[in-house]
Amino acid sequence: MIRVRVTRARGSTPREAGATMIVAAETTQGTIGGGQLEYMAIDRARQMLARGEDAAIMDVPLGPEIGQCCGGRVELSLDRITALPRAPDHPQVLIFGAGHVGRALARALRLLPLRPILIDQRAEELALACGETRLTPLPEAEIRDAPGGTSYLILTHDHALDFLLAAEALRRPDAPYIGMIGSATKRAQFQRFARTQGIAYDRLTCPIGAGHSRDKRPEIIAAFTAAELIARLTRPISSMKKYPCDS
Repeated sequence: MIRVRVTRARGSTPREAGATMIVAAETTQGTIGGGQLEYMAIDRARQMLARGEDAAIMDVPLGPEIGQCCGGRVELSLDRITALPRAPDHPQVLIFGAGHVGRALARALRLLPLRPILIDQRAEELALACGETRLTPLPEAEIRDAPGGTSYLILTHDHALDFLLAAEALRRPDAPYIGMIGSATKRAQFQRFARTQGIAYDRLTCPIGAGHSRDKRPEIIAAFTAAELIARLTRPISSMKKYPCDS
């Protein structure tokens, strides 16, 4: 196999430095942005396989001469490998509540570079889900034991449990995203609850995904919430600010 990596990207380019794809004789895995640039890289990689070459460099201007109008310039590094690189560790997302929206969220997040885990106290609801699940009578313990950088989505069948879990998540300063399903009324109720507990609630997003659509179908809520979550996780750290509960 040949590993193709973007080692330098200048100007407007389809992918950033570090983007990688793997090229074998008949298949490819990953992408460096598609278009003519990728076709050229695949062609060069397969030449290397046929000729027994171990390494090569490509410096490609993305202009009209190759049929791409990005206008930038990309440097590619190509090298022979004998095994697929280890898959990257994706950020973990704990989804509390395996109802219709929770299951739709788990499906949506599986398509992204994330590790969604659906958590519930009800075995019959988890049985309807696909992907990684956890059955537990103490879902709050999952928050306490989660690795740093875990995000939390809270949408159980019980408002009191939602409040308990949101409060527990807000005690984690390393959580990049904490979201709770709800309404303006539920948000106000949680704010009053948080004040009595001495918990700062400005990092909580509630309701999740609701700033984009009033459509309450589970798949629509899941789509907007997935976009909201991945936008937060991919935002440069230097630009992160506080995220108010009423945002």
